[in-house]
Amino acid sequence: MQKVKAFGDWLTKWFTLIVIVWAVFNYFVPQTSLWGKSCTGYFLGIVLFGMGLTLSLDDFRRILTQPLMVIVGTVAHFVIMPLVAVLLCWIFRLDGPLAVGVILVGCCPSGTSSNVMSYLSRGDVALDVSIGILSTLCAPFMIPLLMQLLASQYVDVPAGSLFLNAVKVVLLPVGLGLVCHMIFGKNIEKVTVALPIVSQVAILLIIGVVVAANGPKLFVASSLVAVPVVMLHNLCGYGLGFGFSRLMYKVYPKGFRYAQQKAITFEVGMQDSALGATLALSSFASNPLAAVPSTFFSVWHNISGSILSSWWRNHDDRHAIHWDSDNGEKGSAAAQPGAPAKAHASDLAA
Repeated sequence: MQKVKAFGDWLTKWFTLIVIVWAVFNYFVPQTSLWGKSCTGYFLGIVLFGMGLTLSLDDFRRILTQPLMVIVGTVAHFVIMPLVAVLLCWIFRLDGPLAVGVILVGCCPSGTSSNVMSYLSRGDVALDVSIGILSTLCAPFMIPLLMQLLASQYVDVPAGSLFLNAVKVVLLPVGLGLVCHMIFGKNIEKVTVALPIVSQVAILLIIGVVVAANGPKLFVASSLVAVPVVMLHNLCGYGLGFGFSRLMYKVYPKGFRYAQQKAITFEVGMQDSALGATLALSSFASNPLAAVPSTFFSVWHNISGSILSSWWRNHDDRHAIHWDSDNGEKGSAAAQPGAPAKAHASDLAA
């Protein structure tokens, strides 16, 4: 098990680079992944089944014990990212499948990568996970609704298909994983060690399929415009998520402290791009280009999230900011000698 965990840690550390190499490989050798075009829903189901295996009733109790922060964070996610996507489509004059793909990834729930980034930045991991759970459970209802409202001007949005596919690849696997956890209890821990590896391999397979299916269209002008759009979409999510959480601190300082502000920043800015790509391939099968923004997002948000979490950690150390300070006050670590600035973020999840 130690070797499995060590390999999982290595894969997580180098995942962004591996994604880039894998995408390039599939661009030049598309036959590698084209076989999986009809299986992307199953690949994502594996990822979300693994998520369900890690859940327990305590996770849902935690949502009930801090409902305001979780609900507000989830609402912020489903308001900010879709509207920013629509604005960017208008600014860059995107149209057709590419615009649909940008809006679709904006309507997706928060990505599991945000949990890692929140952890690395010493954010509130428990809040991050709670918002991720709630936004994922809301996804089958929110995605069709938002897509119908925001993307129907570009193509006919198959709201029914989006709902059914989202239920099939989100709610059923998560629910099945949760049931398995309840039945087998602590024995599940023997399996969960390998879940990061399984999840990341499944995400790589999805990315490989999208790149292979769109290879000839990826590096033409009409597709490359999605790169700056995706980058701005993600960065605006970080900025607006952080600004929103700082504003909420003025309203409810007890709940939206510095660690919670970090968690909401990552939860708003990072998307479940694998879900976006899967839904694009299944519900917009005649327009596979709609999956391209999700693929670009998957690569970029891991890069930007790693940079931001590293910067945040170094910034806090440099200015002696305690991880559990009220609002990121400089020198707050010195005022709390019993709880050093470099306390591990996992302490927050306890």
